Amino acid sequence: MITRLSQLFLRTLREDPADAEVPSHKLLVRAGYIRRAAPGVYSWLPLGLKALRKVEGIVREEMDAIGAQELVFPALLPREPYEATNRWTEYGDDLFRLKDRKGADMLLGPTHEEMFTLAVKDLYSSYKDFPVVLYQIQNKYRDEARPRAGILRGREFIMKDSYSFDMSDEGLAEAYAKHRAAYQRIFDRVGLRYEICHATSGAMGGSASEEFLAYSDNGEDTFVVSTAGDFAANVEAVVTVPPAPTPIEGQPEPVVHDTPASETIESLVAWATASGVLIDDRPATAADTLKCMMVKIDDPRVVGDDGEPVGPQLTGILMPGDRALDEKRLEASLEPATFELASDEDFVKNEFLTKGYVGPRALNANGVRVLADPRVVEGSSWITGADENQKHVVGLVAGRDFTVDGYVEAAEILEGDPSPSGNGTLELARGIELGHIFQLGRKYTEALDVQILDENGKRATPTMGSYGIGVTRMLAVVAEQNLDDKGLVWPVSVAPFHVHVAVANKDAAALEAGERIAAELDSAGIEVLFDDRPKVSPGVKFKDAELLGMPFIVILGRSFADGIVELRIRGGETLEVPADEIVAKVRELVQAG
Repeated sequence: MITRLSQLFLRTLREDPADAEVPSHKLLVRAGYIRRAAPGVYSWLPLGLKALRKVEGIVREEMDAIGAQELVFPALLPREPYEATNRWTEYGDDLFRLKDRKGADMLLGPTHEEMFTLAVKDLYSSYKDFPVVLYQIQNKYRDEARPRAGILRGREFIMKDSYSFDMSDEGLAEAYAKHRAAYQRIFDRVGLRYEICHATSGAMGGSASEEFLAYSDNGEDTFVVSTAGDFAANVEAVVTVPPAPTPIEGQPEPVVHDTPASETIESLVAWATASGVLIDDRPATAADTLKCMMVKIDDPRVVGDDGEPVGPQLTGILMPGDRALDEKRLEASLEPATFELASDEDFVKNEFLTKGYVGPRALNANGVRVLADPRVVEGSSWITGADENQKHVVGLVAGRDFTVDGYVEAAEILEGDPSPSGNGTLELARGIELGHIFQLGRKYTEALDVQILDENGKRATPTMGSYGIGVTRMLAVVAEQNLDDKGLVWPVSVAPFHVHVAVANKDAAALEAGERIAAELDSAGIEVLFDDRPKVSPGVKFKDAELLGMPFIVILGRSFADGIVELRIRGGETLEVPADEIVAKVRELVQAG
């Protein structure tokens, strides 16, 4: 069926919306694909909904191809299952909580592990029922503190979440591999540039975890790729390659120096340079200094004699001075514990802390826990705070002059760091998360007491995998990666229509020919958007066609009098094609996709 612009529920805009921050947000609103209903909440207009359904269709086809079965759970959920897994609390302010008229606690589902697990518990009881993979494509809700970037980070969004249930870890690994391959096919079909990155599991729990990150300068995630092409990871999951330990014997004793006005690493290095301090016969650099950052860590697993959590504990974080603290890396490394930076009040309460001059010796002497960057290996020598105002110590050796209680990934990753794979160095890139897959294990089946009779007639707990794709986000990422200064440039696989036909000639014969070409394209199985608006100028028609972004634009203009129509390949070349050959040419291009 031909869709006519004269009848389509659409208004294009010439100006960017005031709240739009990224290109996809600007263009999807201007081109009439989405419209803001509230902060982080968007309506899908006819063009946008057609594109969204194309993406959903690709996801559904690939999920069905690996034997997954589709169902749909409600978005409005009871508290009890999430209480059982502790996620009613863990989700914090991100969870939309509400009460019904009887006062019962409810929530809008942010994700549905609990519901899938309970469904399997209710319906399956024997190992013969397994393996099983279930999925849904459904609205999710998270109360983002700052919803931004249109549908890239909203408070209501559509997600495909699937879950595998197996009786063995080997079965879980197989299901994980099938999903991984299916995700690659999905993202390849929509033409995205992406990397499969090692990732942390966070509040989801589980062991193996990978993210699919799309390249985008506007991405919120930073990831790394090895120059050797054999490693990619979210920065939060990068494991530092430590240097080899250094023999302690024979190293000079530490020396305390007066270092006036040297509270910063830059000023400390300037002092060392001016004072002629050498490290291994070379001038000292920021990498030779040791930061000692004070934080308070709240670990719910640490309890006192009364069995209650002890609460936030003062902790020192040691890292080389050439690196900033990466709070996301530290947060991921400490999970499920949380942290906050020590306050001025904390420094006042602990008199052994001298702000700007804290060193590990005072922490050791006062029983403060010390966590170190993996580069702080035994025998490594450092310039660090001497625990006195305007004093630093040169030659403080790890394992001799101070000790650490453990290691933590807290320092930023820098371009050129060695790759954890052992090959090449790391390059930094920005990206947007498209999907995340986890080997959850038995976290949820144990919490919800799923007991299945195994082949020996004994009770056993199935193991789970969790696999998510942000469907609405994927469409926004396609827009981010496929646009130019004129508008959207949709790939054939997700474009609302394959071809946009516009008559830029008011001649009656041209209008009639436009109708005929649109009808012939439609009969050939080509999805057609026909700009039949009689009182709209050619210039406006051209701008709208470029803004809307269909892969191919057929224009009947001045050359039509000579039997020639113009075929614009959106984002590419423009061809002149005989009118009687245009349908065959468009069909050829659409099939090539």
